[in-house]
Amino acid sequence: MRKTLGAVVLAACASLAISGCGGSTSSGNSSGPVTLTFWGTYGNGGNKSETDALNKVIIPAFEKQHPNIKINYVDVPYSSLEQKLETGAAGGELPDLIRSDITWVPKFASLGVFAQLDGTMPNFDALAKADYPGTLAADKWNGHYYGLPLDTNTRVLISNQTALTSAGVTAPPSTFEALQSDASALAAKKISVFADSNLQAWDVLPWIWSGGGDITNPQLTKATGYLNGPKSVAAIQLLVNLYKQGAIPNLIIGNQGATSTQDGLPKGTYANILDGPWMHDIWTAQYASFNPVYSPMPSGPGGSISVVGGEDIVMTATSKNTAADEEFIAFSQSPTFQLAMAKTGEMSVVSSLGSQEVAATPYLAPFVKQLATARSRPAVPDASQIDTVLSDDLTPAFQGSETVQDALNKAAGQIDPLLTATH
Repeated sequence: MRKTLGAVVLAACASLAISGCGGSTSSGNSSGPVTLTFWGTYGNGGNKSETDALNKVIIPAFEKQHPNIKINYVDVPYSSLEQKLETGAAGGELPDLIRSDITWVPKFASLGVFAQLDGTMPNFDALAKADYPGTLAADKWNGHYYGLPLDTNTRVLISNQTALTSAGVTAPPSTFEALQSDASALAAKKISVFADSNLQAWDVLPWIWSGGGDITNPQLTKATGYLNGPKSVAAIQLLVNLYKQGAIPNLIIGNQGATSTQDGLPKGTYANILDGPWMHDIWTAQYASFNPVYSPMPSGPGGSISVVGGEDIVMTATSKNTAADEEFIAFSQSPTFQLAMAKTGEMSVVSSLGSQEVAATPYLAPFVKQLATARSRPAVPDASQIDTVLSDDLTPAFQGSETVQDALNKAAGQIDPLLTATH
């Protein structure tokens, strides 16, 4: 699929002689009126506040500053956008700009669908420098950047202090050791010390990184020696030990009948989870009396390091409006854009705006602090397959049919070709 789609895109560029292919800057394309088509998922789940911010605040502000550029925003359901991009690339029907999930950027960059920005966009370096390093890393593929962060999030520890207090625990665990020591006291009250709902990169990497381990080398070309290294093994062993003690429920290995973290934390079934800022509004609506406590990811030998999520803004390689595209991409990094979206729950990617976010929304403080060290999952085209490998290979270690070392040896061996085959 990857080679076929890539060939189609390249052939379309050649036959149509589109100057935007490959990220080259088209000449004179901002002198006359231009309409940019922008695909995004702001209305996902009926989120009217985000679409209102975009259509009533952000786009009017941009068009006022750039009277010759109009933005035609097209909302696409998140569940269908990736497929729509694949279909559009194959059929030669793509917009100018896309709000892309961060995990899709390497995939579509490798196919020639997204345009390279570094070295072509005049102010790229200055804009990139202003963003959190972990968010920017998701846009890098094969030595170049194919987008800029648009909005972000991360996972922090969220706790039920009432549940902790019932077991004599005075505060959420700040370290791996505290998490372990809290487990037995909570177990006596039939409360799980921690819960999560999967074993994919989003779930396990905060533990591996905070434990001082890693999933790959810095070049993203090798997992063996990193994912199965002693520090990564020790971090996963911590979770496995707690699981075997009954301190982590089997929700983590896919029991769909188990109480969800969304319900289990406010009900006091679970004492701690890792999750994102979106949970605040969910609990406000569903559990009005629940007062979650937000704290940094518990520290291990590697510090307190979590994972970044979010979306990026990218330009398609077939756009004929490169200069106008670059104007809107640059505007997406401005306080006008970033703070308008921050009010809807989409955290800013610009690190210097963090204090303004927290002043407006105090519960975001731990998330802003965590973003300073949060890291990107491996930015490679086969990221989804890496998730499958991790989940499939780690499950037997939790079930006790394999050692953690053997499980990570197997996972690393399966991930290696997913990395080297794509560089």
